[in-house]
Amino acid sequence: MDTDKRKILSALCHGAIFLSVTILSIGIPIAILFITDDSVVKNNAKESLNFHINIYIYGIIFGILISLLIGFPLLVLLAIVNFVMPIIAILNVMNNPNQPYSYPFIFRLL
Repeated sequence: MDTDKRKILSALCHGAIFLSVTILSIGIPIAILFITDDSVVKNNAKESLNFHINIYIYGIIFGILISLLIGFPLLVLLAIVNFVMPIIAILNVMNNPNQPYSYPFIFRLL
């Protein structure tokens, strides 16, 4: 696969989270995972899916903790992480397209 196509698909996987907080944002990496034959793009799609799943799980947990007054600051922190980490991932895959990006501090379920 050529480098430009690899960059675009990998960046799209990580940037999908900015499109919406619904199933659409998780559907794009799933579609790319099944469409592409490139192992780097597949790994970026899996990592993006793992990040999405972690964000959803943490959001539910922190939402439940809102009644304990600790949930709101944690949700704010999660929103910042949700914004900053995909940008770092996109910049990383654009600068180094031959290596998949791995998010720090997440559980890898896929």
